[in-house]
Amino acid sequence: MSEPRSIQSTISQIESQDTSIKALWTDFLSLIKVGIINSNLITTFTGYWLALYFTNYSFSWVTFSLLMAGTAFVIAGGCVINNWFDRDIDHVMSRTKNRPTITGTIPLNVVLSMGVSFSLIGFILLYLTTPMAALFGFIGWFVYVVLYTMWSKRKYTINTVVGSFSGAAPPLIGWAAVDSTLHPVAFVLFLVMFIWQTPHFLSLAIRKREEYSKAGIPMLPVVYGNNITKRQILIYTICLLPLPFYFFSLGSIFLIFATLLNLGWLAIAVYGFRMKDDDRWAKWMFVYSLNYLTFFFVGLVVATLPIF
Repeated sequence: MSEPRSIQSTISQIESQDTSIKALWTDFLSLIKVGIINSNLITTFTGYWLALYFTNYSFSWVTFSLLMAGTAFVIAGGCVINNWFDRDIDHVMSRTKNRPTITGTIPLNVVLSMGVSFSLIGFILLYLTTPMAALFGFIGWFVYVVLYTMWSKRKYTINTVVGSFSGAAPPLIGWAAVDSTLHPVAFVLFLVMFIWQTPHFLSLAIRKREEYSKAGIPMLPVVYGNNITKRQILIYTICLLPLPFYFFSLGSIFLIFATLLNLGWLAIAVYGFRMKDDDRWAKWMFVYSLNYLTFFFVGLVVATLPIF
């Protein structure tokens, strides 16, 4: 009669271990901010792909693999260090209070070691493509970790602008892995990413205004209110309007497509001054920004496929 109980106990232990492994993996993905990595890899790939298109270089699986892995490690390293540094304020916000640096599921010394190790591995992998790619990777990392996380985030409302420089680095990393001299189109990609980030993150800041206030983070809507923030969002969406025309060589279909994307976002930004529910409007802006980024960069790749 004891054998069935023993089997049941073994099964329970296996299920418990499986649950623990899944929970640890979930914590790991939260720590490296896998969503941020995925979105930035899209822009990195686009920079690499367009560099091939404009320079007529041949595709290299070795370079591509080193580039994508290196970029992922650099971003993961920066995000892990960001989590380690922000552990004193993350418990205040609902979207960050369950991070392993708050729950304690991963020791803080392990977290810091992971952040430094991932960063170094990323720099080395990028250097194996070109030194310029590694340089842009380091600049993006330094801006995010030091100038944003450790300096401006808790002191100035321009923290969003400062952080935008790091978020705009991946397309340059991708391009530099192919062409270290950089084509003007590479800097247009940088501008698209740089400008995109402010309305994206300010719309999130409006939705999380109270939480940012409790955490002592001087986001624009916390310090100056939603109306001023809406004006800034409108200005940045307007600044996006001329950028697709720098890709005129890709054809009229992409220009029309990208312009419609911009006009759609601008229309929502303008409607924000009439809409009374700021949180609902900010959610529209945030969701649209995510789709905008994906469609715009995927559109660039599709427009340069041989069939077009």
